[in-house]
Amino acid sequence: QVQLVESGGGLVQAGGSLRLSCAASGRTFSRYIMGWFRQAPGKEREFVAVISWNAGMTYYADSVKGRFTISRDNAKNTVYLQMNSLKPGGTAVYYCAARAGSWSEQNRRRTYVYWGQGTQVTVSS
Repeated sequence: QVQLVESGGGLVQAGGSLRLSCAASGRTFSRYIMGWFRQAPGKEREFVAVISWNAGMTYYADSVKGRFTISRDNAKNTVYLQMNSLKPGGTAVYYCAARAGSWSEQNRRRTYVYWGQGTQVTVSS
């Protein structure tokens, strides 16, 4: 069982930056692939970024590539999402998620088992 708690959301102007954090409980954090997803009002939850167990591999949605960076600190049981050059379209609730298994389908929401409660990010124009 893994419990995830996101933080760091807030209101930011377009072009600004935010850093989200996701703290995980348990002693097996390093065994999980960690992902970030977001859900805008009236839309489905969509993939943002994912990082492998030891941070050796990352993968991003095309919409955030070059602007967002995912990282993790296994000693602190925490995964981060650095978001730069934010756009108004980035307004959403951001969720972190955890999954075990292989590095495949890592952008598929249905492959993630554990989810946080989400943190609101609002980007003003």
